[in-house]
Amino acid sequence: MKCSVVRRRGAYGRIPVRTLDRGASSSAAAAEPAGYPGGPYDTSLLVKYEHHVARHLWFGEERGPKKELKVAGHGLKLTSRVPLALLPQMESWVSRSGLSSLQRTSLNKIDTNLVSAFVEKWHLETSSFHMPFGEMSITLDDVACLLHLPIRGIFWSPEDVTEELAVELAVDYLGVSQGQAQSHVRICRGSYYKLEWLYDLFVHHRAASSWAYATRAYLLLLGAAALVTLYRYLGDASMYSCKQLGGYPTLLQCWIHEYFPTVGKRWENWKPAENYGLPRAMRWSYRQGVLKVDDLRPILDELTPTDVIWRPFEDHRAWRVFDEICLYRGCLKWGETVVPYLPDRCLRQFGYRKYVPSPPLDCMMATDIDVDWISYHQSVIAVIGSSTVATTPSDVEDGYLEWYYRVSHPRLVPPHRDAPREVPVLVYDAGPSDPDWARVSTLIHRYLRQVNAEDEDPQFSDLFEALHISRSH
Repeated sequence: MKCSVVRRRGAYGRIPVRTLDRGASSSAAAAEPAGYPGGPYDTSLLVKYEHHVARHLWFGEERGPKKELKVAGHGLKLTSRVPLALLPQMESWVSRSGLSSLQRTSLNKIDTNLVSAFVEKWHLETSSFHMPFGEMSITLDDVACLLHLPIRGIFWSPEDVTEELAVELAVDYLGVSQGQAQSHVRICRGSYYKLEWLYDLFVHHRAASSWAYATRAYLLLLGAAALVTLYRYLGDASMYSCKQLGGYPTLLQCWIHEYFPTVGKRWENWKPAENYGLPRAMRWSYRQGVLKVDDLRPILDELTPTDVIWRPFEDHRAWRVFDEICLYRGCLKWGETVVPYLPDRCLRQFGYRKYVPSPPLDCMMATDIDVDWISYHQSVIAVIGSSTVATTPSDVEDGYLEWYYRVSHPRLVPPHRDAPREVPVLVYDAGPSDPDWARVSTLIHRYLRQVNAEDEDPQFSDLFEALHISRSH
């Protein structure tokens, strides 16, 4: 009679190297991978995974009764309270700030289910979404094309702002009384201003023709669109204990619409060929989605490289030329917030073959962030010097996917109850390069997966032939 081995889940749902029964060989212990069910098996990369929402979702544990995040988007308030055309007394100030394009890019509403599903794939250690085929991220090039914001310049590094200084600044630059400023800062419990308060100040000062105060309040509203801020909020929202996403969610949702044409519901205001220099985020409008976050999870798990438009802005280069600083690898800084920016983890978005990247940067230990940013050329050479131009969407160097499946958690939903805890490494076809054929391929492939169709089944032979034809284009 064979001895049975009882597998027990350790702390945080982790499966340790198994304890062997008497008589079992020690070599078996070495062969048994440690880590978490569904990955990561090598925990050296995602060091905060034990607190990540994905670890809980694998066991069917939701954040709470409401599965989607509360998304703090202020696009509706901005468009309803602020006229599209500012008065000349304000317009010149806004134009000089470089933020004027943000007046028209904010979505009225955010698809909270769609955004929440992608947040569940974000990992703050790598500043990237961990998709089933590799990593992707929101890059500086995406910011430049979607929002038409400047991506060069020095980092904003103000001195530490105390509550007393926040009160003084509000009095001097936002035109409020000492008592009003003290009361608001006390409510915020820190040196912050609430967006709602800034809206009210803008409306008040505009009505009183106090243009300087009105413009400053308005610029503070627009400044919430910084990429650094979104990275930070994505990192917070990916943790199981967090139930809200802040930052500028319009950037995230429009990024999803550009790269993933088959995911989510949206309205296209105009085709890229019809654009005359407008920020690409203005291409999209909100439409009520029918899929909930738990409907979207398996859809994201089944995405392949052919479901992605890897370089969506090539037809936008007449208005935003690609800037090589987007390939800078280092830390980005906005005030006291510092995040890693790692384009070597999403090289396919820049047209290069993906390779196993270097370990992420620890920005808490970085001392020369401003110097690194100014001398960005060195990091650009390091990022692309080890790669070659990609020929197909699935073009990665040998060994990349095997490495990725060891250190990542590529799926949110277990295949089925009886499946082994290790997720098999997928093999992808080259796939179509044309976006329309890619959509056809995706829809056929998704249906065949839903009905568990087999290649040998004659009733599905025509669909498999159509799938093969679509992937050859």
